[in-house]
Amino acid sequence: MEILIMAGQLILGLSILVGLHELGHLLAAKMFGMRVEQYFIGFPPKVFSIKRGETEYGIGAVPLGGFVKISGMIDESLDTEQMKAPPKSWEFRAKPAWQRLIVMLGGIIVNIITGIIVFVALTYKNGNTYLAAEDAKYGIVAYDLAREIGLQTGDKIVKINGKPFQDFNAIRSSDVFLGNNSYYTVERNGQLVDVYIPNNFIEKLSDKKSVGQFIEPIQPFKVGELVSDQPAARAGLQKGDVITSLNGRPIRYYHEFQDAVKPLKGKPIILGVERNGNPITLNLAVTPEGTIGFYPEFLLKYTTQEYTFGEAVVVGTQRAFQVVYDNVKGFGKIFRGDVSASKALSGPIGIAQNLFGGVWVWERFWFVTGLLSMALAFMNALPIPALDGGHSVLLLYEIVSGRKPSDRFLEAAQRVGMVILLGLMAFAIFNDVFKAVF
Repeated sequence: MEILIMAGQLILGLSILVGLHELGHLLAAKMFGMRVEQYFIGFPPKVFSIKRGETEYGIGAVPLGGFVKISGMIDESLDTEQMKAPPKSWEFRAKPAWQRLIVMLGGIIVNIITGIIVFVALTYKNGNTYLAAEDAKYGIVAYDLAREIGLQTGDKIVKINGKPFQDFNAIRSSDVFLGNNSYYTVERNGQLVDVYIPNNFIEKLSDKKSVGQFIEPIQPFKVGELVSDQPAARAGLQKGDVITSLNGRPIRYYHEFQDAVKPLKGKPIILGVERNGNPITLNLAVTPEGTIGFYPEFLLKYTTQEYTFGEAVVVGTQRAFQVVYDNVKGFGKIFRGDVSASKALSGPIGIAQNLFGGVWVWERFWFVTGLLSMALAFMNALPIPALDGGHSVLLLYEIVSGRKPSDRFLEAAQRVGMVILLGLMAFAIFNDVFKAVF
């Protein structure tokens, strides 16, 4: 079922984004009087189509893409027969270069607008709930990757790259992991220590084996919801109880409880509990999975910042373009050799697994869709033949120089671009499969 949910979210999200992207091309083309022959979401074979006026609208069986066929344009169909005849007034090639440039940028513009709308809407609805750095007063829990770079449990991170910060999540932000020579300043045993982050650290963080293995705030806690028919519920643990010890070992924070219970899989334990100010002792057994069956209720104070619609427009737009900025920095790390392409790039399988996940949550779906919309705009803007950015570069050359590239050159560029794109897609899918298996 999880696989179906992941696939369903991916197909729906990409169908929305590709449909809007191609709609941007279609509307711009029709605005300038160009004939649009086909508008399809998905690639052939054709599942369904209907003709309205001069345009055939349809759905293809392969859902990971789409296209618009504009008369007189050399596109991915590589249909060059019509190019042999003199240009017709309604054809793409007959229009001024500036109009053709707007048509090529239409899809990118619509994806940017879509991403901004999604981020603005989510920002306005949810505001920003965060743990203030000053409220993470007990320090951090340092997991494997954090200890690897020199952090320790109990450290208090007071600066990032030499600057104070407000939101605890800034510690794990893209600015830190996609930047160069980033470092934390931590307070440890009354002294300040700088801990440097390797430039290729993002590669380790993105490894599926390392998910959740960096840092978290140290959290005092009490018992939240209990799982029925599990050891905690059967032994009489109640919501609101405070666990104070396990087999005589004092417990104050949730990571201490986890560290104490995990080595005792399948074994009996004695819990010391405080309930309404009274001490209680409970006897129970740990499950073979190393749990006792309750959800923690964390006690650190979180801050919620709400936004007016005007503020949400500004903040949401900034969040949308942060996606583009992160993509630029990510490609920079690949080109500099700080991270390998095989670790950094994901195809449809990786997107479904790592972003959408196996549970359908509408807010997360729209967040990921907005993120992908901005990423799609960025990718399409790259100056690769066959992408909108490649076409746009040639049109800018024509506008500046006054010389139009020959149809033969455009056809060759399109073929080269298609080979590059198909190669990249094959690499991404193979890479996804490899990472999923190994």
